[in-house]
Amino acid sequence: MASYNEDFSKIDISEEEKDKLVAEVVRYMLFKTHQSSGCPVKREELSQLVTKNYRQWNLPSLVIKEAGEKLSSIFGYEMKELQRSRPSSTGQNRSSQQNFVEAKSYIIVSQIPTDVYKKYIEDADSSHITGFTFAVIGIVLLAGGKIPEENLWHHLKRLGLHESEERHPVLGNLKQALETLVQQRYLQKDKLSGPEGNTLFYELAERSLHQSVTERVKEYISKMVNKDIITSVELADD
Repeated sequence: MASYNEDFSKIDISEEEKDKLVAEVVRYMLFKTHQSSGCPVKREELSQLVTKNYRQWNLPSLVIKEAGEKLSSIFGYEMKELQRSRPSSTGQNRSSQQNFVEAKSYIIVSQIPTDVYKKYIEDADSSHITGFTFAVIGIVLLAGGKIPEENLWHHLKRLGLHESEERHPVLGNLKQALETLVQQRYLQKDKLSGPEGNTLFYELAERSLHQSVTERVKEYISKMVNKDIITSVELADD
């Protein structure tokens, strides 16, 4: 924290003003994350909170850094920076959302150990969302990190999840549930033009590519594969 104070000392701003800006960014991150169901918060939004009354060019970076420290030390959240990646394909006719690299954004992730989080914090009422997210990421991961929309829904149908379902008992509109994963940056969409028309692909985005997520998915897939092998051996012995 000393380095932050040294940097702030070079800017014409009082300690009280700095603390108010940091607190405002912290509140905004918490509120926006809750309001948007975990969708990333754009850096531009956080910067505007700072620059609406101050014009120092490096002030937003310093305030956002200290806000991250506060979120960690007080609330137990890690403030992760995301950088939207370019599509892996080289097709020229993409959807408009893929014609640029989106500005940096941030999410907050609990730093509480997984076992403690599950026991004392995890909301059982939202576990179906986690399960759906996990299933989709697993399917795309097994497909090599990218899959045509038609193939993704083919595999989801095997789980009883149909593209046309608008009133699923726990997930509601399934198309919208999938779109939410795009908004939350678990997936990204890439529309390509070919001889047979446009094809929509889904591929893993920043959140899914984070090591903590991919390791959990791979561990689960490995357990399921080993379970199937053991079951097959037991049935053969019988």
